[in-house]
Amino acid sequence: MSEERVIAATTTATSERGIEVSKVLRQTYLLLGMTLAFSAAMTAVAVNVGAQPINWIVSLVVMIGLLFALQAKRNSVMALPLVFAFTGWMGWSLGPMVAMVLGSAGGSGILFNATAGTAIIFFALSAYAVTTGRDFSFLRGFLMTGLIVCLLAMVAAFFMNMPALHLAISGALILLASGFILFDTSNIVNGGETNYVMATVSLYINIYMLFSNLLAIMGVMGSDD
Repeated sequence: MSEERVIAATTTATSERGIEVSKVLRQTYLLLGMTLAFSAAMTAVAVNVGAQPINWIVSLVVMIGLLFALQAKRNSVMALPLVFAFTGWMGWSLGPMVAMVLGSAGGSGILFNATAGTAIIFFALSAYAVTTGRDFSFLRGFLMTGLIVCLLAMVAAFFMNMPALHLAISGALILLASGFILFDTSNIVNGGETNYVMATVSLYINIYMLFSNLLAIMGVMGSDD
């Protein structure tokens, strides 16, 4: 094969890959917007009906079960119903926490600040990963280690009444969520994730973790005023 043909083939492959990545990004952000809106609606319903906190073991089992189902059905017609079931469940589970914040002094302001902070952080980090095209796969080990440490700390915090530990865990989870946004967006941009449903789930979990922990920290700080 001549050098010109090699260059042409390489250029064509690069162009096709760019088109595919752009398609996955568009589909991911469209579905992400829809699932976030649905999740927020489920949170609002949970707040309005006075939903009680769900046992953390039950919540975890349902969440993991839905994630396994999503992974198994990622390429089937069941993928979309499952992603809405998952995000709807997560939104409902968040309802009691949001209701508690809204019931405190300045609760609506705290909720607004947490939402705005989440949006600013997500869009800034996501835009950076998309526009620069940098490969953040090197963060994988650090992020997974940090997540395991936080999970162990959460188990310890469950048995100890240490408000400072809860705040520290929330702060660490905010940093981890920010790192995962860079990692997962980069994974899409660089062709590591080509399934827009799973890409949506990954980014949704990052946003959920970011928002819930921002809300927790701002709620504690607001209650001390």
